[in-house]
Amino acid sequence: MTTPIHRPAGAFALLAAAAGALVAVVLGFLTFGAQATVAPDGLPVAVAAPPGPLQAAANGIASHGGGQVSWRVISPEEGRKLLADKEVYGVLELPSTVVVSGAVNPSGTQIAQQVLTGVAQTRGGTPKIETLHPATAAGRVAPLALSALAWVGCLAAGAVLILAGRRIGREAGVAARFTQIVSAGVLVTGVLAGFLKLWDSSLPLGWDVLGFLFLASTGFAALQTGLLRLLGVRAMAILGPLYLVAPAVAGQVPELLNPAYRAVLWSWTPFRFSAEGLRSLLHGVPGAPDVTTGVWVLAGLLAAGLLLALWPGRSALQETETDTADRVVHVGVH
Repeated sequence: MTTPIHRPAGAFALLAAAAGALVAVVLGFLTFGAQATVAPDGLPVAVAAPPGPLQAAANGIASHGGGQVSWRVISPEEGRKLLADKEVYGVLELPSTVVVSGAVNPSGTQIAQQVLTGVAQTRGGTPKIETLHPATAAGRVAPLALSALAWVGCLAAGAVLILAGRRIGREAGVAARFTQIVSAGVLVTGVLAGFLKLWDSSLPLGWDVLGFLFLASTGFAALQTGLLRLLGVRAMAILGPLYLVAPAVAGQVPELLNPAYRAVLWSWTPFRFSAEGLRSLLHGVPGAPDVTTGVWVLAGLLAAGLLLALWPGRSALQETETDTADRVVHVGVH
């Protein structure tokens, strides 16, 4: 009989404390660290002026931008197009009009408006503020909130499927995983649409918005189910903290994040693609580049997730071979 190995309880206590400290360090970097280091760095804004004396003034303004702001000197016709494409976060139209957009991430809009208003005030007088695609409080919050809810809802569905399979001692089959991915996408999309109507019934809920929500939800569900199948419950150590990254990183424009966070987290986090694409759709800019980018990225997540989730594993192949062997009828010759 094997004698159990007894280790000092103090060693386990120290190990548990170290694990807790490590979790605090990781989450501190992923969440609050990103928020604590927010500062403008090359924030793109524009100053628009017609040819003539105002053009010279525009060039003078742009020459004093510093590192925090990146100025573009443009014509009045170009400014609003750049704003719609989210290439700039605000436009100062000389002599004294500040133009921003509700379809742009609120964090970038707020800083851009402050900068442009301050510049306009130095020229004398109070500038006029004009907002394209005005956004309500729900319209500003909904894109990121719905993206995070889609992630959590689909993650719960995938985790339940994996845990249920372990409880009965058998991995869920291909049909079960596919059913779970599609049904989670449909049901979560319905929940998100309900929240949109509850928060602000004036927000559009056409087929473009519903289709984008369904693509995001199904893409998230497929990726999560694939990773849970591959890694088991251990995948929660990756998928769970990503939810915490959403408000801290994806809620900011990249020019406000520390360069390390911008490169390591913001550049690839799935929430930003769904949130920014949805923001454009909700505020009447369906042709914005981030909608197209979001569709391609989310479709890629869906394809990769389906490949991981539905590719037959060794156990499935063995079961198929066993079933085939059981169905063979041996005919003897007497």
